[in-house]
Amino acid sequence: MKIAMANDHAGTSMKMEIKAFLEEQGHEVVDFGTYDEASCDLSDFVLPAALAVAKGECDRGIFVDGVGYGSAMIANKVSGIYACVCQDPFCAQLARQHNDANVLCLGAKIIGGMIAMEIVKTYMSTDALTADKYVRRVQKVQKINDDYCRPLS
Repeated sequence: MKIAMANDHAGTSMKMEIKAFLEEQGHEVVDFGTYDEASCDLSDFVLPAALAVAKGECDRGIFVDGVGYGSAMIANKVSGIYACVCQDPFCAQLARQHNDANVLCLGAKIIGGMIAMEIVKTYMSTDALTADKYVRRVQKVQKINDDYCRPLS
């Protein structure tokens, strides 16, 4: 799977750990930065990564900032992105199963590296449920996206 990754200065260390893990697992990682811990603006890195997922250039995204919510807020402004913030593996499982989330956002100041890795493992290994009620619910969210978000050109 091809994974877009992005972060701000607070998420650099955690992103690098996750990136190494994903590559060890055979995934291709497209790293949109940042690459150090110098203060920076999160949107400069999350927006291009979210666009890559929305355009189908990457299959999923994993974004890391201080709390996760900044990344999710930015990413969810892009049509076709369904970003979730997860602070434990159970949330990651449900975000994939029930909502077919295509972007995972993590908060490096909130969770430690061990729990982050478990969240990533769960997120990467969980598929969306195909029972009618889940498909219907995901389709309704996609329709909201299509009706109210400007499509990518």
